[in-house]
Amino acid sequence: MRSAVRRVLMAVVIGVTLFGAGPGLKAGTCGSDSPLQRGTTPGGTDRMAWWREARFGLFIHWGLYAIPAGEWQGQTSHGEWIMNTAQIPVAQYEKFRSRFNPARFDAREWVRMAKDAGVGYIVITTKHHDGFCLFDSALTDYTVMATPFKRDIMKELVTACREAGIRIGWYHSIMDWHHPDYLPRREWETRSTQGASFDRYVQYLKGQVRELLTKYGPIDIMWFDGQWEGTWTHERGLDMYRFVRGLQPDIIVNNRVDKGGGDFQLTRDASFAGDYGTPEQEVPPTGLPGVGHPSAGAALGTPPDWETCMTMNDHWGYNSHDENWKSGEQLIRTLVDVASKGGNLLLNVGPTAEGLIPQPSIDRLAGIGRWLKTNGEAIYGTSASPFPALSWGRATAKRMPDEATRLYLHVFEWPTNGRLVVDGLLSEATSAFLLADPARRPLATARDGDILAVTVPAAAPDPVDTVVVVDLKGRPDVAIAPAISAVAPIFVDTLDVTIASSQQGVELRYTTGGTNPHADSPLVSGPIRLTASAEVAARAFRAGKAVSPIARASFAKVIPQHAVVVDHIEPGLRYEYFEGTFDKTTDLAKPIKRGVVHTFDLAPRARASRFGFRYSGFLKVPKRGVYQFALASDDGSRLLVDGQVLVDNDGLHSLREKTGLVALAPGLHSIQVDFFERDGGFDLKVHWSGPDLPRQPITDRDLAIAAGNVRFR
Repeated sequence: MRSAVRRVLMAVVIGVTLFGAGPGLKAGTCGSDSPLQRGTTPGGTDRMAWWREARFGLFIHWGLYAIPAGEWQGQTSHGEWIMNTAQIPVAQYEKFRSRFNPARFDAREWVRMAKDAGVGYIVITTKHHDGFCLFDSALTDYTVMATPFKRDIMKELVTACREAGIRIGWYHSIMDWHHPDYLPRREWETRSTQGASFDRYVQYLKGQVRELLTKYGPIDIMWFDGQWEGTWTHERGLDMYRFVRGLQPDIIVNNRVDKGGGDFQLTRDASFAGDYGTPEQEVPPTGLPGVGHPSAGAALGTPPDWETCMTMNDHWGYNSHDENWKSGEQLIRTLVDVASKGGNLLLNVGPTAEGLIPQPSIDRLAGIGRWLKTNGEAIYGTSASPFPALSWGRATAKRMPDEATRLYLHVFEWPTNGRLVVDGLLSEATSAFLLADPARRPLATARDGDILAVTVPAAAPDPVDTVVVVDLKGRPDVAIAPAISAVAPIFVDTLDVTIASSQQGVELRYTTGGTNPHADSPLVSGPIRLTASAEVAARAFRAGKAVSPIARASFAKVIPQHAVVVDHIEPGLRYEYFEGTFDKTTDLAKPIKRGVVHTFDLAPRARASRFGFRYSGFLKVPKRGVYQFALASDDGSRLLVDGQVLVDNDGLHSLREKTGLVALAPGLHSIQVDFFERDGGFDLKVHWSGPDLPRQPITDRDLAIAAGNVRFR
């Protein structure tokens, strides 16, 4: 029995909301104390409306790094980070400034190309991490105006965008490897930090943001990056967000203004600033709860509030050796995939030192533009798919003026039998046609239970993505398995389980013994209280007929892990400090010093990268019950309770949070946290929540070290 309980306890549950710990994955919000709430202007209008309509934007990474074009001392894998990855000293990197002369740059040509590609907005690097500015700044001479080019690129681009009716956004790095006051320095740098003041740097940063938002008229997006280093705090992020919105109340600000990130750079905590999340080089695998996916209980038209940024090859900045280009088909399908999940795609180009967009990028943008000229209606202004999944492709949707719904079925895998089968669609279809057909000749539809079949041509008109339009009466009625939820999948005494569905006009019936629900099974009328382990199954019914798949979830009643008895305790945590190049926490082998800290403090480190810590002590558990531990780190970390790995957040990655659950008896329990940082910024946060304990950091009042014998009860 004890080994079975342990297996349940050690099952790490990702993204579980426990004891009022806050929402699941969602885009960033400004917090209730902010005078400028997410998504609205002070007058109450929706700032995000145009952005959600656009669905597709162009990212431009351009700067001094275009000159070496990815190559340094025989290595050809560098990109926009070349100053850091090739460890080029500031004085040497500055020499690129005298060589920056993009004589073939033509802002109107760039914007024409973007408009032909079908993008609704452009975001360009005003300053990347190397500190060089593509705009005329009065606060530094490290700008384009001090190059042979001597033209304000941002001024020319914003003028061209306004002429073409394209929105404009500024990317601006919080990090700055050039500025003498920016901290921390790169580990390989030789510049002294004596006299450097990060507070003074922040004033410089805000001064440049003020220039960008007062010299060029209305700007649509402020896209921050480089927020992950320890010197940039949540409080600074909130302050910057308010500063930006104070200068331009209608502007949209991404979540990287703040420290929030989480999986896919989608902020978990509503206190973090930012209007939308920013997944990088990846698309979340499913629709995101609360941000546009009806299967999560969201109505059609819920704002998406996230944007995937992605390169066409392997680099953001220009690399002349990088020929690993994504195909046009892959990029079109990525745009469709993102839109089907309620997000935007920000697709990147890296111009050359001459000011030209590489031809492979031009070709792919043109291909996307041709596809959008025919199929743009199925992307622009659409909402997420109402279907949890479709075997042959994706779907987007629009609410029509007469309260009908238009479904856009994006068919990647064309049916060879001429019959497109849409599983789980219960709504009445009023018409169907091919979006590419100018005459919109009707396609025949037929229904068999919860299956709608559309008769389509034998061959796909577009092998990349043919869009079949189906108009529905009213909102989409899709057979979706009910959502079964609880604060945790394990419990000690009792557990309340909630069953809900986004389907309209249904009654939910359930069982707790693993059998299939039927029309006579108990009706869901409120939370279901469990007092023993159970497999809960639920299904939606109308007039006694099943209209959804069956949902199942298992919940285990467990025995809390016993506390230990310590003869005498003292405040704090013991730590071991390591230095080296680590790939995982198990590489932490030989500490170079030991000591005691109050909590999970990184202050004893002697460097800004390539270090690690092991903290150990005891956790004071106040009450019997299930506890959730959340471990956020950049890079790897693990958390052990009573010697068992509870949260495994190991490996090389940017700031990411993972969680784990365990049932504990009141008293002292051993706790250990291993953490390492390779490079590129560091952070470590440890939170917990439990019975009568809302999510909060583990602090010195919760921790102790043994100063006497330890005994098991």
